[in-house]
Amino acid sequence: MKTLHGPFTQILPLTGMPLKGTLTDDQLQVITSGGIVVEDELILSVGNFETLRKNNPSAQIKEIETEAVLLPGFVDCHTHICFAGSRAKDYAMRIQGKTYLEIAKAGGGIWDSVTQTRAADEATLKDSLLKRIERHLAEGVTTIEVKSGYGLSVEHELKQLRVIQAASTQTKASIVATCLAAHMVPKDFSGSQTEYLQHVLNDLLPIIKKENLGKRVDIFIEESAFNADNASVYLNKAKQMGFDITVHADQFTTSGSRVAVNVGAVSADHLEASGYNEIKLLAASNTVAVTLPGASLGLGMQYAPARKLLDAGACLALASDWNPGSAPMGDLLMQAAVMSAAEKLSTAEVFAGLTYRAAKALNLTDRGVLTTGMRADMQAYPVNDYREILYQQGKLKPLINLIK
Repeated sequence: MKTLHGPFTQILPLTGMPLKGTLTDDQLQVITSGGIVVEDELILSVGNFETLRKNNPSAQIKEIETEAVLLPGFVDCHTHICFAGSRAKDYAMRIQGKTYLEIAKAGGGIWDSVTQTRAADEATLKDSLLKRIERHLAEGVTTIEVKSGYGLSVEHELKQLRVIQAASTQTKASIVATCLAAHMVPKDFSGSQTEYLQHVLNDLLPIIKKENLGKRVDIFIEESAFNADNASVYLNKAKQMGFDITVHADQFTTSGSRVAVNVGAVSADHLEASGYNEIKLLAASNTVAVTLPGASLGLGMQYAPARKLLDAGACLALASDWNPGSAPMGDLLMQAAVMSAAEKLSTAEVFAGLTYRAAKALNLTDRGVLTTGMRADMQAYPVNDYREILYQQGKLKPLINLIK
């Protein structure tokens, strides 16, 4: 059945804007007194509310009785929210000035989350994952990428991915699973980097493909994880198996972004360490540059060079990196608002980076803008001016009954 939602004080469909490069707010189309017609979770038309009502006399009317600004649902294209336990001890050590290596030697770091996640049963993992998904959904995030990577064995990576798949059937949010078995070489694996990655290729990825547990593969390229040469071999082989690939790149040192571009990754994520050469390389490619302000806030380090990436012509997305270690907050809108002030990003650039450009980082072409034929993933905020949304820095929450 057709449903007409409206009238909205403003609708920002985010249509007609480029996928790459800078954006100014005067490029934003703003429809006043707008409406949107939806049928079977797809958008039929967007425009003036009264005109749509006249043109759709049989449509059910869902009247908006308060001021409201409608825009596409946010896409969080990088999270690690399938995990068990807490790393509060890590955070307390970090803010005392302890280094990553010191925290790891004290029993913290990624391996601490691996240990706690391995110990959790599927029901416990799914319950905690669904709670995080529903919080994200209540904050306007309608598409959520979720990585494995806290299993680091065939058994436990499959457990994580099966939990992610099960949770996806119990929420209105769209869930995109990514295999991050290449998060680090597990401490209980006796072989080398090369041998571990070959183990993943031989013994894990074929099962993921057979059970349809995910279509994306990720790897962490860093001194504490995997080197560029091994990562390149692994990613190329995963790509040959039919997986989309993405890369944790340039978080502390450079080399990951070059691998990402060379192997044709859909995205290179982090980029806090990216310099002139990396920025130029990403801007000239079709790889989406995904910035993760939550990790910068959690680690107390510089933001990725978002302004420079946009000025160079890159496709820039913003994601939360919600995880138990470096980015425990998970508040995507607040992180985006704070980063926009630091990096001098326009409202148009932030909204694009949270919607259609973030969808590109997941190879999704059916969402991120409000126009005919797209998914009706949408959210509305109780304000009369779209500029209020970033101005209130994440404290403004969307109208729950209009999400999706």
